[in-house]
Amino acid sequence: MGKKEILKKKIAQKANSNFPKTLILGIIIFGLFIYLLSIFQLNKEEIIPITYSQFLQYVKEGNISSAVIIEKATKGRDINGKFTSGKLFTVYAPEDPALFKLLDESSINYEAKPEDTIVKQILSFVPFVLFIFLIWLFFIRQMQTTGNKALSFGKSRARMASNDKQKVTFKDVAGVDEAKEELQEIIDFLKNPQKFQKLGGKIPKGVLVVGPPGTGKTLLAKAVAGEANVPFFSISGSDFVEMFVGVGAARVRDLFDRAKRHSPCIIFVDEIDAVGRQRFAGLGGGHDEREQTLNQLLSEMDGFDTKAGVILIAATNRPDVLDPALLRPGRFDRSIVVDIPDIKGREEILKVHIKNVKLDNNIDLKVIARQTPGFSGADLANLVNEAALLAARRNKQAVSNLELEEAIDRVMAGPEKKSRVISEREKKLIAYHESGHTVLAHFLPFTDPVHKISIIPRGIALGYTLQLPLEDRLIMTKEEIIEKVTVLLGGRIAENIFFKESTTGARNDLRIATETVQRMITEYGMSEKLGPMTLGKKNEQVFLGRDIVKERDFSEAVASEIDEEMRRIINECYKRGEEIIKNNKAKIETLAKTLLEKEVLDAQEIEKILGKSPKKNSPPLNMPVKDKETKDTQSV
Repeated sequence: MGKKEILKKKIAQKANSNFPKTLILGIIIFGLFIYLLSIFQLNKEEIIPITYSQFLQYVKEGNISSAVIIEKATKGRDINGKFTSGKLFTVYAPEDPALFKLLDESSINYEAKPEDTIVKQILSFVPFVLFIFLIWLFFIRQMQTTGNKALSFGKSRARMASNDKQKVTFKDVAGVDEAKEELQEIIDFLKNPQKFQKLGGKIPKGVLVVGPPGTGKTLLAKAVAGEANVPFFSISGSDFVEMFVGVGAARVRDLFDRAKRHSPCIIFVDEIDAVGRQRFAGLGGGHDEREQTLNQLLSEMDGFDTKAGVILIAATNRPDVLDPALLRPGRFDRSIVVDIPDIKGREEILKVHIKNVKLDNNIDLKVIARQTPGFSGADLANLVNEAALLAARRNKQAVSNLELEEAIDRVMAGPEKKSRVISEREKKLIAYHESGHTVLAHFLPFTDPVHKISIIPRGIALGYTLQLPLEDRLIMTKEEIIEKVTVLLGGRIAENIFFKESTTGARNDLRIATETVQRMITEYGMSEKLGPMTLGKKNEQVFLGRDIVKERDFSEAVASEIDEEMRRIINECYKRGEEIIKNNKAKIETLAKTLLEKEVLDAQEIEKILGKSPKKNSPPLNMPVKDKETKDTQSV
């Protein structure tokens, strides 16, 4: 019998042992109410007992007004009040046939009733007792529940996953092969700890899973518990901290006590940065409730018995704010990075999410994976769900490429806003603006090719130009960054050339271009004038915000040179883009007019208008795409 079955049996035995006590208590309370009601019944009239001979004499003398015969007992009232002062009397009347004849002769009104038994008396009090019981159930039980909550305030709020539910295994997790290999050793230890202990090896006490939001950190921890077939306690970091001092530390102690009782098991703390932030980084006092909770967590992890079989897995997307004591060896021994999936990982993730979705036979998941650079696992799940909803809305029997393409646009830029009223003048401005981006992205040799161009408003964008890389890249050269900035300026250049004015539609493009050039100079060391230097040091004062406290470790003269370099690079990019657009004015006008007619153009239609793109660093389309992709979208 497993530990879980033993625990269930103990809970059932405890419930069975408490049932007789509750039943006996209810019977005692019910009997007490009956007894009190029978004694202290309101408006109960006094009954005087008399003998049968006295009763016959009262009847003959005409002193009885009425009589009630109940089995062998007779009740009545003295009409004159001479004998019982007008009060009720009762008499034991034997079976006397002459009694009814005597009552008839004396013209006394009488009636016969069955005997009022104890059961009937009890039943007469049932409505009142039921009302009292409901009051007791509502108020007393409420007070007991409140008392239990007060007593369990320091209890952990961790939820224990049941093995009866559908388990999550590594088959449900895709795109993180390296992370699964790292965690496989944890699973082996939970299944067979003697394998490591006999050689003197110690399993890591804690595993920190780091990655951007939506990459599957929580799902990965659940899969580890499902593969190892052990209890799984899950809790969020914010569940530890309360407004009362000491509650967080108490909950940490209770969580680890519960885990040790169910060992071997896994504790999963999601968003651990809520409780594990670096200490003494605030402006006020350093001894607060969060720090007490963190101190208790550090103490519990340091006191872990490696033979207990309790492993702590924590997830965060902010490892930079965690306290160094939490990350030292002996606490979180391993750090596993779960990054945005590459094209192969995206294809595997899509295969997981389409298991319950009906797809057309002509859908190629490799094409969908290539069109979704930068998508996380959560984005891909949302993509498949959006496509299924669109197909159901259109009363289709299966999801086609059309729904998947539209779902990609919805996830990246938001839903279409065809109902938005846009004047013809503004629509023309948007068409030429996006055509400027497209022409520069098409003719510059080191830019990503244009996949789609649209002037249909989506989200906050009035139009967008979507570029998708042909291969995954981990680094970018200076020339690629320069050309990226040039493409970003293409919308503003087209506005100035064709309309002789500037609009607010390029504000987002200008912001991204300025930030990119600033990083080129201050972070990447790509300025010929300033040299290979990193300028501007960031302090890790996490409570103040890193951008606010960015330390300026250079002089005013260097700051002036940075501004001059930024202005020079942006102006050079502007002149380069202006020259390309002026040399292709006819093609831009044709592209803009076609865009005004169709509103959306794909890569083939764009190439038909602009001609073949002179790309130099991109492999042919039929070659396999390798590693990591990035997406570049310019929006108005």
